[in-house]
Amino acid sequence: MKLLEDRIKRDGEVLDGDVLKINSFLNHQVDPKLMIQVGEEFKRLFADEKIDKILTCEASGIAPGIMTAYQLGVPMVFARKKKPSTLNDAVYWADVFSYTKKVTNKICVEEKFLHKGEHLLIVDDFVAHGEAVKGMVNIAKQAGCDIVGVGAVVAKTFQGGSDWVKNEGLRFEALASIDSFKDGKVHFEGEE
Repeated sequence: MKLLEDRIKRDGEVLDGDVLKINSFLNHQVDPKLMIQVGEEFKRLFADEKIDKILTCEASGIAPGIMTAYQLGVPMVFARKKKPSTLNDAVYWADVFSYTKKVTNKICVEEKFLHKGEHLLIVDDFVAHGEAVKGMVNIAKQAGCDIVGVGAVVAKTFQGGSDWVKNEGLRFEALASIDSFKDGKVHFEGEE
């Protein structure tokens, strides 16, 4: 998605050699017009799939997840990083390691929101090592759902997460695929 790649090049910042900071439009402040286009693009990419729900992870997955759900006319469920007191004990759990924060979070989804046989599209803001996606795949499998694919707004393909998804036999679509951060600059797949 050219618009997204241009935005990353303009506003993104490479930190510590392998971390991309894109908090001016996705991970802290959200550009709603861009997120509408993200939802439209995921709808186009997965138009041939039966999708009952979107599954994402809080907090940064919510904006692209909800816009995709809106475009597809389906509900969105997000995995929580902490179990609130209002949530009952009937939940699916998975451990997710955050490479940027260097902590392991337990994510959960209340069982009543995922049902056996439902067709899920997993949407994530960023796939690098793929830890959040692994956790969401784990939860979807616990619920007996069919995963139609994984959509990433941004993928750092050189860090293995997208390969893990494909090796699981799942369809993977990224709107911006980063090949490297050579010389502190973002280089997308297919660039000369």
